[in-house]
Amino acid sequence: MNSLILKKGRERSLKRRHPWIFSGAVEKGGGKAGETLEVRDNSGKVLAHAAYSPQSQIRARVWTFDPAEAVDAAFFRNRIQKALVLRDALPAAKHTNALRLVNGESDGLPGLVVDRYADVLVAQFLAAGVERWRDPVLDALTEISGCEAIFERSDAEVRKLEGLEPRVGFARGNRDAQRCPIIEYGLNFRVDVEAGQKTGFFLDQRENRRLARTLAGGKRVLNLFSYSGAFGVYAAAGGAASVTNVDVSAPAIEAARENASLNGVVAEQVVADAFQYVRQKHGPFDLVVCDPPAFAKSRNEVERAARGYKDVNLYAMRMIAPGGMMMTFSCSGHLSLDLFQKVMFAAALDAGRRISFVRRLTAGPDHPVSMYCPEGEYLKGFLLEVH
Repeated sequence: MNSLILKKGRERSLKRRHPWIFSGAVEKGGGKAGETLEVRDNSGKVLAHAAYSPQSQIRARVWTFDPAEAVDAAFFRNRIQKALVLRDALPAAKHTNALRLVNGESDGLPGLVVDRYADVLVAQFLAAGVERWRDPVLDALTEISGCEAIFERSDAEVRKLEGLEPRVGFARGNRDAQRCPIIEYGLNFRVDVEAGQKTGFFLDQRENRRLARTLAGGKRVLNLFSYSGAFGVYAAAGGAASVTNVDVSAPAIEAARENASLNGVVAEQVVADAFQYVRQKHGPFDLVVCDPPAFAKSRNEVERAARGYKDVNLYAMRMIAPGGMMMTFSCSGHLSLDLFQKVMFAAALDAGRRISFVRRLTAGPDHPVSMYCPEGEYLKGFLLEVH
C-alpha cells in the first residue's frame, strides 16, 4: 500500500481524530486519485488509512484510524449498515419516509451523502475516495435500504475541487425523478430529486419546520427564500392567519403552490427577490422565516456573505410586529456560529429593534455532526423574539 508521510508535528490533528489531511501537512508520498493510502507520521508510524485527493486542498480523507482495518467493499457495507440502523432508531423515522441516511464524515464515510425520499435514494459522491468505491457503495445501498431506485446528484461545486466531473442521473433503477411523494409529520410534499436544490428537499430543516408549526397559530407568517414552501405549509397547518411565501424562482413558487394544494392549505405565493421584497412596505408580520441559500461557498466569500446576511435580516426585522418572532438561518459551512451571531447583533442594532435570543436552531438528528469534525455543522440558526 502506498503511503502519505506527514511533516513533523502535523500529526496532531489526526491524533485528535480529525478526518482531514490538508496539503500543507504532507511531506511526501501519494498515489492515484481515490486510492487508499497509509498515513504515517514523520517517524514512519502508521496512523490511519485515508483516501487520496491529489487535486484538493484536503489532500486525504480518513476512512479509518485503525491501521489493521481493511478498506474494502465489506468496509463500506458495514458503515452503511450502521448508518441506516441509527436512522431507523430515530423518533422522526416513525413520522416521515424521508431521512438523511448517510451524512459524510459523521458516519465515517467522507464525501458520501445519501437521502431517502420514500422508495428513492438520492446519492452524492463528493470526493475522490468515495468516487473510487462508487459501485460497491451503490450495491450496498440497494441491498440494505430495499429502495427501488438510486438517483445520483453528484453535481455539487465541491466535485470540481476534487478534479471530478459532475454526474446526474439514475445509478440504479428508474422512476419519475421529479415527483417523489413524501410525508413529514402528516404533511405531504412532492420532491424533485432531479432538478431541485441540493438533493431535492431540505431534510435538515424538518424539526425547525415542526417548531414553526407550533408558533404559527393566529400569526401573519412571512417565509423568505421559501423554495418549495415547506415552512409555509407547516405554518398554515399550524393555524396561521396568513402565509406569504417569497422566492426569486418561479419554478420553486410553482412547487410551493402544488405543496400547499396537496395539504389543503392556502398561502400567498410571490415570485420576487427577497432582498428587494424586504425593502418594500409589506407586513407587519408576526413570524418571519429567513432561510437563504449558502452565501459563502468558500472562505474567500465569508465577508461578502456576512454583509448579505446582515442586509436581509436587518430589513426583515423591521417588518415584524412588536412581540413577533423570527427564525433565521445560515447554511454556509464557512460562516461560523460565532460570526453569524455577531451578524445578527449588528442587524438588530441597525434595525433599531430590541431582540432576544430564544433558542439556537440546528439540523435534525438524522444529520449528526462528528465531535471530531465540527466543520460538518453547516446549518445554524436562531429563534428570535423582536420588540
